[in-house]
Amino acid sequence: MRRRQFLELTAFAAGGAVVLTSTPMRALAAKPEFRMKFDTYIAQSAAPSQLDNWFLDEVVKRSEGRIQIRKYWAQSLNKVGEHLTAVRDGRSEISLISPGYYQANLPVTRGLEWYYRMERADALQKVCRDVYNQFQPLRDEWEKRYNAKVLYWTNWYYAPLVTREPVNSIEDLKGKRIRGYGVATDVIQRLGGTALPMAAPEVYTALERGVLDGVYGFDFVTAIGYKLHEIAPYITDIGDGPHAPATTIMHMGTWNALPDDLKEVINEVVEKIYAGRYAEIFEAAARKSVEQAMKEGARFSAWSDTEKQRAREIVQPKQVQLWIDQVAKPNGIDGEAMQEIVEKAIAKHEPTGQLKRPFEIYNELKNA
Repeated sequence: MRRRQFLELTAFAAGGAVVLTSTPMRALAAKPEFRMKFDTYIAQSAAPSQLDNWFLDEVVKRSEGRIQIRKYWAQSLNKVGEHLTAVRDGRSEISLISPGYYQANLPVTRGLEWYYRMERADALQKVCRDVYNQFQPLRDEWEKRYNAKVLYWTNWYYAPLVTREPVNSIEDLKGKRIRGYGVATDVIQRLGGTALPMAAPEVYTALERGVLDGVYGFDFVTAIGYKLHEIAPYITDIGDGPHAPATTIMHMGTWNALPDDLKEVINEVVEKIYAGRYAEIFEAAARKSVEQAMKEGARFSAWSDTEKQRAREIVQPKQVQLWIDQVAKPNGIDGEAMQEIVEKAIAKHEPTGQLKRPFEIYNELKNA
């Protein structure tokens, strides 16, 4: 993608609009053989949306217009929590799925959600891909139970602790009322905070009124987009690793109907994502958000290495064992076997991870 096209799509933040931005005119003019709907609960400005937007436009371009895709952002077609069944039933052909909204529906996938096991979000993306390819129950959960082809894995980058007051240690966190999401709630509880579930649109007001002392499990780019730093300016890297695996899926019937040459087009674009496009798009979005936060008074910090290690030992391996005991075993999943594959994939991909955390970008900008 040319720089001008990339800047156009990252700058455009449309809620609920149906758009075909940056798609080449030649592709638009061709007579399509396959018309698809892409459906997501988040706005086009969110970092995962920027990746999806690039992918969809690239597929249309490389198919020379044989595939056309209409994009529905910000719940303009289906509401949050409805997208998994919408793809299963063929009401949407393509969608982004965040498993944290479907914890009861995706017990195997929940085995990919944890903190304090990795450092880099781009490495986590490849770990999820490898586990999906090697652990048949994970594939079956998507392909057989939900009639969905996983196109590629993504995640929600990093989710630093965002608080009204400084939190420089585990002791500082104790008793704090922190909004949690998914497995992030477990981290807050284990580190001594009080985790409160709350819908994202309610968080700003809750911080403003003092109902919350902070937010965790809220990816950095989205947190800045929601202006949370206006009320909670302390952004702290607690050494927890990447946040919230997610995946972009296609209705299996749609995938099976594609001829081999168009499947190959899609697979080639997916390989570009794993080969570095994911990291490029997310780091550009994060850098823009760090610059904005710095200008608007946010204060970045990180726990010491000693404090990060203390937190890691409190959270792991207990968090993974909790999934094995309370989710995997009751659902007939061999959790130990899956986690063995996860560990091998982490060992393979973690050394190659390069996607910078917000605090690292902040240090670069501060010292420039």
